[in-house]
Amino acid sequence: MLGLDVGARRIGLARASYAARLASPFGTIENNAETLDRLQTICKGENVRQLVIGLPRGLDGQDTAQTLTVKAFGAMLGKALDLPIHWQDEALTSVQAQSELEARGKAYAKGDIDSLAAVYILEDYLREHL
Repeated sequence: MLGLDVGARRIGLARASYAARLASPFGTIENNAETLDRLQTICKGENVRQLVIGLPRGLDGQDTAQTLTVKAFGAMLGKALDLPIHWQDEALTSVQAQSELEARGKAYAKGDIDSLAAVYILEDYLREHL
């Protein structure tokens, strides 16, 4: 499985196997014209069978402009890669990731936050659905 934290500039990635049910960071990719090609390469190389995409929502659980953008991206991605898409609420995953990285006391980049947020998204999905 590949977890995605989709942002306007970057997409955080995490991966997990069905057997281990343990997610780990898998870096980030730029969200640009090459995104689909990069994800196709990653999915083939990692033998990805399913995608779990973090679904952003407003504070009251309502859809926002970003929700609609991510849903459209996910629909296009699922069709292009011929993979099932699963949605997972991503509420506060970036905040949680930033807090964890700050607690470690080491320098980190924004991409580290995105990748760790993808881990949380994938772990939440695994916990709730498998």
